[in-house]
Amino acid sequence: MLAGAGSGKTRVLTHRIAHLVSARGVSPRRVLAVTFTNKAAGEMKRRVAELISEGAGPLWIGTFHSICARILRLESRWGWWSSSFSIYDETDQTSLLKDCMKKAGVADSAFAPRSILGAISRAKDRLLSADEYAGRGGGYFEECVAKVYREYERGLIDNNAFDFDDLIMRTVELLRRNPPVLQVYSDRFEYVLVDEYQDTSHAQYELVNLLSSGRRNLCVVGDDDQSIYGWRGADITNILDFERDHPDAVVLRLEQNYRSTGLILSAAHDVVSRNVRRKEKKLWTERHGGQTPHLSGVPSEYREADLIRDRILERMSARGLSYSDFAVLYRTHAQSRVIEDSLRRAGIAYDIVGGVRFYERAEVKDVLAYLRVVDNPADSVSLKRIINVPPRRVGEKTFSRLEEHAEVSGRTLLDAVADPSGVEGVSAAARDSLAGLAALIARAREAAREDPVDAVLRRVLEESGYLEWLGERSADQTVERIANVEELVSAASEFVEMSDDPGLGAFLSQVSLVANIDGWEERANAVSLMTLHNAKGLEFTIVMIPGLEDGLLPHESSFSDKDELEEERRLFYVGMTRAKDELYMYSAGTRRRSGVLDVRAPSRFVDEIAPEHLEIESVIESAPLHRRRRAERRPRSRRAESDVFPDYENFSQESHGLEPGARIAHPSWGEGVVLDITGSGFDAIVRIRFDDDVEKRVMVRYGKLRILGD
Repeated sequence: MLAGAGSGKTRVLTHRIAHLVSARGVSPRRVLAVTFTNKAAGEMKRRVAELISEGAGPLWIGTFHSICARILRLESRWGWWSSSFSIYDETDQTSLLKDCMKKAGVADSAFAPRSILGAISRAKDRLLSADEYAGRGGGYFEECVAKVYREYERGLIDNNAFDFDDLIMRTVELLRRNPPVLQVYSDRFEYVLVDEYQDTSHAQYELVNLLSSGRRNLCVVGDDDQSIYGWRGADITNILDFERDHPDAVVLRLEQNYRSTGLILSAAHDVVSRNVRRKEKKLWTERHGGQTPHLSGVPSEYREADLIRDRILERMSARGLSYSDFAVLYRTHAQSRVIEDSLRRAGIAYDIVGGVRFYERAEVKDVLAYLRVVDNPADSVSLKRIINVPPRRVGEKTFSRLEEHAEVSGRTLLDAVADPSGVEGVSAAARDSLAGLAALIARAREAAREDPVDAVLRRVLEESGYLEWLGERSADQTVERIANVEELVSAASEFVEMSDDPGLGAFLSQVSLVANIDGWEERANAVSLMTLHNAKGLEFTIVMIPGLEDGLLPHESSFSDKDELEEERRLFYVGMTRAKDELYMYSAGTRRRSGVLDVRAPSRFVDEIAPEHLEIESVIESAPLHRRRRAERRPRSRRAESDVFPDYENFSQESHGLEPGARIAHPSWGEGVVLDITGSGFDAIVRIRFDDDVEKRVMVRYGKLRILGD
């Protein structure tokens, strides 16, 4: 089902499930429905329960990650892991990876851990193990990744842990390598339904095909025009080539939009229809007319922020709206600061989606780390986090000795903590406190066999003295931190009341799989500030999109790749179609970047909107922004080559240290590492992986590169 924006995808899926169960007599346990966020899965469960009189308890409805985690726990006897495995988030991954980089002899000064993790994540999306990745060869960067990947793979196994990519990859491996397991699940799931199919990665694509291979009753819903996650592994060809992969498929198009006005849809279609890689469709609506989308050209981002503020106040007064009716959607998180300042000065309540999420706050992660060690004694990453929280007189040297002793003796780190008698250099005081920690964990582990998770959590907090330690600290945020821990206890209690399995493992599995948008509270009376990526799936009465400039939207990282540019166009389309009644867009003539005033050009996407679908207000100059020839736009100032490499005439790569592994800086893309170089002198092409995991090829002559450390 090709379902356009606002066409009721969730309704279609839930009614199909209800029809299968109620009208066709299909057992709920034979239906699998997969989506991308816990929020969407919860909404689907709620709607199905309302439609099915006997309830939707036996249904398997969840995210890709939660479904895979459930399968891996149920089928742990087939693999190296136990059912109490941990799920590592980005913080845990980074902690483990840094240790693995040391073991592999790869310095973090050469490659940022984030870049290594990104490469490993992409390998897992392609279902490549560490050995398979190493066998593919590559340049210096790939060689280093291969070494670290091997250590990282061993580290996860030693810790009885999976990262998010592992949940999919290991499930695919489990099904491929064990025909009896595949037969059980492919026979059980007579009907497989997938939401947001355009966002599936290669690994998810393989998983869906395996699970639906027995009955071949596969129903996918998606919109290729809303495929915006290519940077994290989503493969748009999964939906574009669906008929090729499934020649007997029936294709249905849902083109009626129930959200936006006709003028908003027309402007959005003007933009997205320029893409080559798409399936033809055009949304229509019975909401005729409406206000024409509006574009304001402004002198700076400060004026942009003030115009957004003034528009919110004006429309609230004119239409009697609330703050929650408004959303400001931007391309990058950095754009929010100036907007926040303006809203705050006016006393306008706002909520940022994608900031520090509840389960990522330090005190919450501390307490969860205690619970994870209780549930999974092999989890040394979590144990490392809490071994000195509250302080237990365990210094770095002592901890290193404990780690080394555990590795040499083939024991877990918790075993070494429980009995450090064979470890040299551990003081008597440290031994007593370590023994106390191990005993605490043992008692909690015993309690977890019978008690619900909230009781276990309260026991850990009481025996560890964690809340008292928080209260003794003099930081300004002490009260808030204690409140966050108390909120975690409330979350555990809610889980016990609502879940069929009130145990510790089930609770940890759920909180480990919370997505960005799951924290968004639509009932809060506040203006929503979020990136365009985070806005997908949401809708607002009035939407404002700042930063409609070349370099921001589309982002400059997409300029050299037509597929990435098409994804930027789809991202803009997603932002436009979040608006129900009114859409306001802004383009600044100047914007500060790293403290330097940068001259901006209006986005090329502006030129793609038909004049009758866009109202223009230009504050920059009398000539309209719309249809301005690109040749008339002021180019960004470039530094002379001599500002980067002073001895331009005598330049050589070696004399400046420009070689594979060198750390460099680019004025627009930030810091990165040189992967390889082709050619010589100023005509050389340098392949660089930047710290935001974007890879670029740059000519030295025009690249404005600076060698770090020179």
